Amino acid sequence: MAAAGEGDRGVIAHDDRSAEGPVDLNRARQAPRLRAARDAQQQVWIAFGGEADQLWLRPLRRGFRHCFAALRDEAGWTVVEPLTGRLLVARLAVPMEFDLPGFYARAGLAVLGPFAPGPVRARTLPTLLPFTCVGLCRAVLGAGAPFALTPWGLFRRLVKILKNDRKNVLTTGSA
Repeated sequence: MAAAGEGDRGVIAHDDRSAEGPVDLNRARQAPRLRAARDAQQQVWIAFGGEADQLWLRPLRRGFRHCFAALRDEAGWTVVEPLTGRLLVARLAVPMEFDLPGFYARAGLAVLGPFAPGPVRARTLPTLLPFTCVGLCRAVLGAGAPFALTPWGLFRRLVKILKNDRKNVLTTGSA
């Protein structure tokens, strides 16, 4: 997987992972283990992109001003995208085999995945962070999602998880 830089827009981690399955975020942080989420019922891809169409987005890193989630299950694709003032949840009329992450990468977005959604995080108090695109993507990823405040921060942490997971798979089991 290529490192994410300014000029590297089409980062997509699903091409070489189809045999292994999605990355389980809860297990990716633990000691070396093979991925346990190979047969996950849902797979999540996170797409990053965006220009500064809102004035308050300009301080964010160019190309990483917005993120959204695409979920694949046995029925097809669902896109969950927080927009300014509303939440867009769309079930796409494409077959499950359609390469939606590849489509987004060809459109110039940075796409990471697949990830297996984690379990619901039990809390005694609600989180005090504002509802943002990053917060929505972290909620879709579940309890194992890394902490981040900006799309660029989430991207960096997910890339790190993908690299660590690949390293664990490549270095374990070879006797």
